[in-house]
Amino acid sequence: MPAGTAGDIDRTTLVDYWEAQVQARHLDLALRWLQAQKEGFYTIGSSGHESNAAVALALRPTDPALLHYRSGGFYAARAGQVPGATPIADVLHSAAASRRDPISGGRHKVFGHRALNIIPQTSTIASHLPRAMGLAFNLGRATGTGQFPDDTVVVCSFGDASLNHSTAAGALNAVGYSAHQGLPVPLLLVCEDNGIGISTRSPHGWVRRALSSLPGIEYVHADGTDPAGLLAVAAAAARRVRDERRPIVLHLGTVRFMGHAGSDAELAYRGRSEILADYDRDPILATAAQLARRGILSPAESLARYEHARKLVMDEARLLVGRVERLADPAAVTAPLTARRPDAVSAAAARAGAGREAVFGGRLPEERGPLTLAQSINAALHDAMLARPGAQVFGEDVARKGGVYGVTRGLRKAFGGGRVFDTLLDEQSILGLALGGALAGTLPIPEIQYLAYLHNAEDQLRGEAASLRFFSAGQYQNGMVVRIAGLAYQKGFGGHFHNDNSVAVLRDIPGLALAVASHPATAPALLRQCLALAEQEGRVCVLLEPIALYHTRDLHAEGDGGWLAPYAAPSAWPEAPLGAVRTVRGGGDLAIVTFGNGVPMSLRVAATLAAEGAETRVVDLQWLAPLPAEAMHAALDGVARVLVVDETRVSGGVSEAVVAALVDAGFAGRIARVNSIDSYVPLGPAADQVLLGEPDILAAARAMLA
Repeated sequence: MPAGTAGDIDRTTLVDYWEAQVQARHLDLALRWLQAQKEGFYTIGSSGHESNAAVALALRPTDPALLHYRSGGFYAARAGQVPGATPIADVLHSAAASRRDPISGGRHKVFGHRALNIIPQTSTIASHLPRAMGLAFNLGRATGTGQFPDDTVVVCSFGDASLNHSTAAGALNAVGYSAHQGLPVPLLLVCEDNGIGISTRSPHGWVRRALSSLPGIEYVHADGTDPAGLLAVAAAAARRVRDERRPIVLHLGTVRFMGHAGSDAELAYRGRSEILADYDRDPILATAAQLARRGILSPAESLARYEHARKLVMDEARLLVGRVERLADPAAVTAPLTARRPDAVSAAAARAGAGREAVFGGRLPEERGPLTLAQSINAALHDAMLARPGAQVFGEDVARKGGVYGVTRGLRKAFGGGRVFDTLLDEQSILGLALGGALAGTLPIPEIQYLAYLHNAEDQLRGEAASLRFFSAGQYQNGMVVRIAGLAYQKGFGGHFHNDNSVAVLRDIPGLALAVASHPATAPALLRQCLALAEQEGRVCVLLEPIALYHTRDLHAEGDGGWLAPYAAPSAWPEAPLGAVRTVRGGGDLAIVTFGNGVPMSLRVAATLAAEGAETRVVDLQWLAPLPAEAMHAALDGVARVLVVDETRVSGGVSEAVVAALVDAGFAGRIARVNSIDSYVPLGPAADQVLLGEPDILAAARAMLA
């Protein structure tokens, strides 16, 4: 590292560093004391890792930080840079699940604070790395948002064992991939290497080899027991990232004291001599020795300050005992979603109006005649990009090619490569770009090319995206609209990796809104409602688009155009309020509740039943999460028989929730359901053996009417 040497470290910085370390150590001890008093609930500590305080001192308090769970030293040092900060109380209240915890309000023990620009991470086994990558990538793209200064650096810390997680590998690859192309990625990665993951040792030399060979990412090493050297290396690395907008990984050698967490007994897997040898590498003692050698603090003065810090921490801890106010309603920030404000449609329409002629090449979609589902979504995406200058569309093959099914065709030409771009083939990185972009101030519209492709990255939605509002008590949000092409019934293509009919994982995420587009008349309004929820409430929304219906034109007979619809001009944009169902066909003898591909299948069955003298009502749910139970129940008024037509599987399918909701609402009539079977979807015609078909729906309907 050409800039910065150990001799450059001033007295004040070294003292600040030591005091942050000491505060973190005493907080660890206080947390264990609180647990013994039955007032604390989290004892994974930072002891031995306090050298990460040097990283905080190398940065500005405006630099966003996504931290490893052993970041007590960093937190104390960052708080010391912000007047009025109360790091001791923050950490103690967090561990006590207290409502006074400044970031989660008692929902979780996590390092986070809005005023300190520390973004809470609830599971830092590398799951936060894609978000960190996405935030650094988007800093230069989210211009004019005022979220962060122009020369901001993102810092992300993680453990040596986490380096081996596939999420880390994908995120680090995406960082290097971007830097290799000359794209700015101002990211300081910090691998805190204590040589052991819970009880498993990292092979000697592996971490250095893995980190130093990352393409596109500069590698530097620092020893946590060399305080002056570490402070110099960290400062120089941060300066390089800030000035050159290129990523650097700092390999920080640390030790780990008091086991992994809680009741972990190190002696079960480590020898006594090994444990004692680590205490000779205590970073706090190393800093105290440096202070003494330089004549800054004598050993007696250091000890006095150490005792003073212990008293401050323990006095605060004792004040908590018996006085902790805990959260009465921990789910408050995942309360039922609300519809957009009444003026949202007109405002978006007004913003979209300007420049439409140019964007659509002089031929507006409302003037083109009836459109397919794919064409209507394409038109709605164009209008969304016009209405929302911060919106970005990205994913695999979405830019130059225009998507596998042509749904994003023309967007890159209309809005440029800065707002519409192709990504590498990694769904974790795609969602990470969305997570980071939302924090930077953009409105991300990522595409997952197929529903099955989501499953290797679903924790980025479950554990990172949808959890952020909950675990920050609404202080942070990452609103986005994830478009996913999915569901089954593609002819001549697929197998289960393209014909995936499982949505259970999406329906099980608290706070996530899941809409399913079935018809070109309603898909644009669903997309706009999702965008409004993301923009106004910071909600994570998913729009599931049935591939088999993308280019469908007919409903009952070839050439009837029954599955086409005109596109509404902005002045006449319809609403699709969250939680509103759509009655597609009226009838009082039987009601079919369905969604997606089930809608056209049910309409064809209803036509057959009508010829037999039975009138069938068809209700399109539109929203699968949260399930629109109240609106659904109202739509079934006057009907005594309900058949739930569910193209997903018998086990874990949507119909389970629909039937339960009807029972809970006191529906007094007969209820039945018909599903696809519990199977992967095989290739070709064999798919018909496992997927719900119209004959199945017709047989079930006739049985109910008999």
